[in-house]
Amino acid sequence: MSAIPTRKVAQRVFAREFNDAGYTFKESGDERAPVYLLLPTGEHANRVFFVGTLTETEDVGSDSEYWQGRVVDPTGTFYVYAGQYQPDAASVLREIEPPEYVAIVGKPRTYETDDGATNVAVRPESITVVDTATRDRWVVETAQRTIERVGAFEGEERSEYAAMAAERYDLPVENYRREAVRALESLEDDETEPETETGTEVEAPDAD
Repeated sequence: MSAIPTRKVAQRVFAREFNDAGYTFKESGDERAPVYLLLPTGEHANRVFFVGTLTETEDVGSDSEYWQGRVVDPTGTFYVYAGQYQPDAASVLREIEPPEYVAIVGKPRTYETDDGATNVAVRPESITVVDTATRDRWVVETAQRTIERVGAFEGEERSEYAAMAAERYDLPVENYRREAVRALESLEDDETEPETETGTEVEAPDAD
């Protein structure tokens, strides 16, 4: 009897680090093996969990509905895309009225733009409207996890994923520690109002 696949833990990650990632890999040659996104701080993510302000939704599909959502955290913007194969998430994006705090669990997806750059987005498995306390708790926990990853990355004994990240990315991990601290400081500056959107326009990936 073949083993039943288990769902991978969803990694907490800020938008800044997520958007700096771009390298994906499998740990086996099995066609059904999970695909991981390598994070610059040395973690690998088959699924991600983030909370932020859904600032905008748009149906960017041509032949069928294909919804784009922009979700802002204290460090940047996540882009999520849901179509016919993510009906529950697409329904939320269709019906919700931004701005709203949302919690999202989904799978990272990389795609190449017309100019050859690699962008990352999220294919959401679930989208849930949440309150300010939930968003603040996520910021605190994600900042702690990020700082821990940076500390491990800079330690004497790097994990295999940290070593892989050091080889693949020419990015100072100290940047992510600073972003984590700024995210914590933002809670004091903005305790009630959703974040305003930051970041630049990106191309939408092709629908699944």
